[in-house]
Amino acid sequence: MKKVVIDPITRIEGHLRAEVVVDEAGLVHEAYVSGQLFRGIEIILQGRDPRDAGLLAGRICGVCTNSHFRGAVTCVEDAYKIEIPKNAEIIRDLMTMALFIQDHVVHFYHLHLLDFVDVTSALSADVKATSKEAHKYAVRPFRNSHTHYEAVLERLSNFVKAGKLGPFANGYWGHNAYKLTPEQNLILISHYLEALKFQTNISKAIAIFGGKTPHPQSFVVGGVTSVADMLNPQRLNDYLFIIKEAKDFIDRAYLPDMKLLVDAYKEEMQAGVGRANGNFLSVGGYAFDKETHLFDGGVVFNHDFANIEAFDGSKVSEEIDRAWYKKVGDTEEVCYTDLNEDGSLKTEKNDDKYSWIKAPRYGGKTMECGPLARVLVSYSQNNRLIRSFVDEFLQACDIKLIDLSSTVGRNAARAIESSYICEYIFKLVSNLIQNIKYYDTDTWARYRFEELPKETKGGAFLEVPRGVLSHFVNIKEQKIANYSVIAPTTWNASPKGLDGLRGAYEEALVGIKIEDTSKPLEVLRVLHSFDPCLACAVHVLDTKGKELGRYKIKTL
Repeated sequence: MKKVVIDPITRIEGHLRAEVVVDEAGLVHEAYVSGQLFRGIEIILQGRDPRDAGLLAGRICGVCTNSHFRGAVTCVEDAYKIEIPKNAEIIRDLMTMALFIQDHVVHFYHLHLLDFVDVTSALSADVKATSKEAHKYAVRPFRNSHTHYEAVLERLSNFVKAGKLGPFANGYWGHNAYKLTPEQNLILISHYLEALKFQTNISKAIAIFGGKTPHPQSFVVGGVTSVADMLNPQRLNDYLFIIKEAKDFIDRAYLPDMKLLVDAYKEEMQAGVGRANGNFLSVGGYAFDKETHLFDGGVVFNHDFANIEAFDGSKVSEEIDRAWYKKVGDTEEVCYTDLNEDGSLKTEKNDDKYSWIKAPRYGGKTMECGPLARVLVSYSQNNRLIRSFVDEFLQACDIKLIDLSSTVGRNAARAIESSYICEYIFKLVSNLIQNIKYYDTDTWARYRFEELPKETKGGAFLEVPRGVLSHFVNIKEQKIANYSVIAPTTWNASPKGLDGLRGAYEEALVGIKIEDTSKPLEVLRVLHSFDPCLACAVHVLDTKGKELGRYKIKTL
């Protein structure tokens, strides 16, 4: 047995380290995934005005700004029992849905794609054959012309002639795990470049109602402030135009590319490569009408889709047995332990600590959340909004629902989700216009802060692009006494506890085979499929790396 270490994992948000124990054949027997930076945003929130929680919590991450901002104001509204107007809910949803689309497309093309695409192989592609290949997966492939592919090849050739591959540098090119043909590689690289434009445009849609992005400014406790944007027909039209363009890219590029990928890696999907323990968590949400939500809530254990339990927030807990904290009375103190002399994590003992990420549990079990969980839970409960999209994809690719529980399947779930979210957005805008038409223009629930309770508690569970996000606040003397966040990556990247249970990342790594331990591409594929976001684990240091302070984190 030997240990393979990847540190840092790149093409993610934040700092992540992976250590896997492999045998002589390269089979992974154990895995340890570690969040490498301390997060202390809850400390900054203590003593603040609850109405400012969103502005500060939104700075937890430079990618998930919208999600944390909304989570913070929602949990404060829950604490004060404030019910926001329908228009405010719709505008928040329009921003969130645009974020879902942006996040999924950026993740696949700019963070994960190079785990499947051999850039150097694309240089030998035949443009005519490439155009023909694209028609296997779409009736009207996106930007599918000989001249377009020739232009892409020229751009790649210029990178090579310059002596570097620019954004495509430092890949494991030529690795045996790459299965795509030169023409398939060229199709995906073409869409990689087009997706750069896509992410710029879809960001504008978020900014129309958010004021700017990242770090939108329109969320306030009680509603939103973007009244003028809501009442301006041109602003609504601008939003719709961007979404229509996004839908065109998703239908003609993103979904077909995913079908191409599934076709190439179908055997791995059916073998369950990258599959975790089959425990899935979704809290649901985003009302479509009185009876239907975009996502259904529910809990699945051991891939038993026929028996889905209702989500119960009281079953959520967090452990710190193997995270760098320790319990002192009613508080949790930072408790960092040094690495072994060879730089590896201290993991040999059952109670060794090896990550800044805490270990959330649902009913004592580790869970996977995210697009895959939402798709599986919603589909299995016959959600009429999603079922036809899933059925069409499964039939087109000749795979089963269980096959989605895999590395490639997580990507497929994101593409499916993006497609039906686009359909939902147009209905949302229609609902907003109908409200305005009948003189309902309220966007804020009127209240007097001084009349609100001085002591109260609140919480919020939301589905965001990467999975289940929860915010909790404890208010005393109208100030934030304690604040707590459990982010999607906290669930998926959970370290082990004294119970020995692996989190989704670690469970998905065990059992995979690494062809070349000096080029552990297979490990990167599994981890990237979850879209890691470790920005919530930031540790404050000065420019010389000295510790600036120690903090005690109080629990609610």
